[in-house]
Amino acid sequence: MSKGTVVLAYSGGLDTSCILVWLKEQGYDVIAYLANIGQDEDFDAARKKAERLGAKKVFIEDLRAEFVEEFIWPSVQASAIYEDRYLLGTSIARPCIARRQVQIAQKECAQFVSHGATGKGNDQIRFELTCYALYPDVKIIAPWRIPEFYNRFKGRKDLMEYAEKHGIPVPVTPKAPWSMDANLMHISYESGILENPKSHAPSDLYLMTKNPEQSPNTPDMLEMEFKSGKPIKVSHVTDGTTKDTPLEIFLYLNEVGGKHGVGRIDIVENRFIGMKSRGIYETPGGTILHHAHLDIEAFTMDREVRRIKQGLGIKFSELLYNGFWYSPECEYVRHCIAKSQENVEGKVQLSVFKGNVNILGRESPKSLYNEELVSMDVQGEYNPCDASGFIRINAVRLREHHRLQGLNQ
Repeated sequence: MSKGTVVLAYSGGLDTSCILVWLKEQGYDVIAYLANIGQDEDFDAARKKAERLGAKKVFIEDLRAEFVEEFIWPSVQASAIYEDRYLLGTSIARPCIARRQVQIAQKECAQFVSHGATGKGNDQIRFELTCYALYPDVKIIAPWRIPEFYNRFKGRKDLMEYAEKHGIPVPVTPKAPWSMDANLMHISYESGILENPKSHAPSDLYLMTKNPEQSPNTPDMLEMEFKSGKPIKVSHVTDGTTKDTPLEIFLYLNEVGGKHGVGRIDIVENRFIGMKSRGIYETPGGTILHHAHLDIEAFTMDREVRRIKQGLGIKFSELLYNGFWYSPECEYVRHCIAKSQENVEGKVQLSVFKGNVNILGRESPKSLYNEELVSMDVQGEYNPCDASGFIRINAVRLREHHRLQGLNQ
């Protein structure tokens, strides 16, 4: 008798293929679910493979448009960046994937969901917090945290032997000696030979971006238009190419950024679970957007509002990285950030060239820049004499501090 139905977040790779068969071995009916979030994948082959392995049903869901509009765009508005460098490409994708997994589980009356995330990483937290938030009664099967599973499969060799025994097709060519996760936003690389933080990344590792040294010798000049802090149009200044839907905009920025080697980083970061890990990321389109949005935001947003918003952006990034997208505090922070973006509107001109994004100019009907007020050649409505009192008032605290320090010494 079946123990129940489980919806497995399935990639078609070795791990989740073995997990699919293992779950069936444990007595579960398995529904395989594969999310299309822009990775390079043969989805038809993955479907056929899951069916051959005994999946009761297979769902392949195209989530690319909602991934951009509902997850990447709020992250752009927030200027989301974790520990000053990481643009959160993997983190952003997980709540999007897990949300649809829960929807399928509820539709199919499945009591269980499962995934192939390891017991040491962040993804297990991101998947499961989303599932518990959106489907409070769900039961989660995490094989890599079940002793019976991880004691049986201690490495890739054990998985390969299990696959051969159960007729699970595996790649004929050896897998790259590192782990890779890809989506529309980025590709991440970790583990394997990259676990030594001193080791340099192999030159053939990067798949989304060219080596900047080998990129074109002519820059691509773009104009990007924003409304409410979201890109609504991108145009190539030279060849006239224009994109104006969220998915098309992001795909085009990936293309241009990838051609020029934009968005590569190699970092050691702090996982939520409490250990440091080395990750290599390439985020071409996201990097271009990050720079353009920062520029138009600074041009149109009040100074004090922006200071508060910067703090909210850091908090948002931590919540996103740690898996709390569907928490009440993250919902509140997203609401506040969206409010701050109401006047972030206008156009930014930039060049993309050999790994760099260079801002060239900007314009906005909501600009707070007053050319006459700031000019060194025009007096405007500003009285320089006012600065004397302003400086003296600000000096009171400093003068008293150093006077009292002198007395104490």
